[in-house]
Amino acid sequence: MKKHCLVILSLFISASSFAQMKLIRKMLSNEKDTTRKASFLPIPSFGFSQETGFEFGVGAIYSFYVDRKDTLNRSSNFSLNTTYSTKKTANLTLKGDAWTKGNKYHFIGDVRFKDQPFNFYGVGNSTQKTDEDKLNQRILKMLFDAEMNTLPKAYTGVSLGFENHRFTDKEIGGIFTTNPQITDKDGGSVAWIGASQSYDTRNSNNYPTKGFFGRVTYQYAPDFFGGDNFTGSQIKVDVRNFISLAPKVVLGVQGIFYTIQSKSTPFYLLQQMGNDQVMRGYYSGRYRDENLMAAQAEIRYRFMNRFGIVAFAGTGKVFTNGQFNGNGLKPNYGLGGRYFFDPAKGLSVRIDYGIGEKLQNEKRQSGFYISLAEAF
Repeated sequence: MKKHCLVILSLFISASSFAQMKLIRKMLSNEKDTTRKASFLPIPSFGFSQETGFEFGVGAIYSFYVDRKDTLNRSSNFSLNTTYSTKKTANLTLKGDAWTKGNKYHFIGDVRFKDQPFNFYGVGNSTQKTDEDKLNQRILKMLFDAEMNTLPKAYTGVSLGFENHRFTDKEIGGIFTTNPQITDKDGGSVAWIGASQSYDTRNSNNYPTKGFFGRVTYQYAPDFFGGDNFTGSQIKVDVRNFISLAPKVVLGVQGIFYTIQSKSTPFYLLQQMGNDQVMRGYYSGRYRDENLMAAQAEIRYRFMNRFGIVAFAGTGKVFTNGQFNGNGLKPNYGLGGRYFFDPAKGLSVRIDYGIGEKLQNEKRQSGFYISLAEAF
């Protein structure tokens, strides 16, 4: 009987080891899947940013082509991510990016919930570390865009959104409490309705190696909620271009301009500089104001189908309406690595380290990030 048990246990261990080795070989294989079949990947979710610390949780990614026979049909991607971090951040994100047959229609959905402590430094492009004030924020954001192909490579669409923000001051007496210019300190709600126009010649929506992308979105927030809740509008401009410098080397450049217009804009709706996509290396919200402009360039070297490295650099600033100039631009630069878990579709996990400016009597600003998909 013992011998039989040992034999069964040995077979179980062997089968388990074989399955693990098969999975490892698949994850490290340099072969590209040309069948264009759907992929589903339930994964332990992890990440890092200077705002949240290390994040741990579970997630899943589902990617597919609506028309597998059409090699120009773009991949549709859906992801679910729920995490908790070392800085006590609870995060839930559900994202969708869907393309119909012939890329005739494009749908974007994004739902986010976050309960997070964060550091507030005031408003403007010259905030100081010494003014750091600790708050807690609870945010619910929902966005839905629908676009239709109206002209060759051009898409016209509608944009709907909703945001709810709540704040608690954890250190009474700091800049958040004493600065009279900071409005709606307990938070509020805003609903957006707008339109978008884009032009897209990229050869991939996940990992482009050539082509141009430009998108302008206008959103208006009517007085739905009354009281101190926001009423006004915002415009977002995002322009990107990709050039293949060599068979495995791509140069990507991006420029953005975001502006919000209102008689009175709550601090939490001001444009914020710094995250894992634009101006990497700066704490998100360290600098915030009515306008944000930034530009970045990234050289991507994908030396294997599964692996790549990048070098990036950029500059940007925030400023008040009517005070645009070239002064006060802040630098950023850094390096990163890429692992492509779906090489055919260009879906990746990325690790980036960004470096920012060094202010007097402060440590040089920097940030380390672990994220899904390319920065732009």
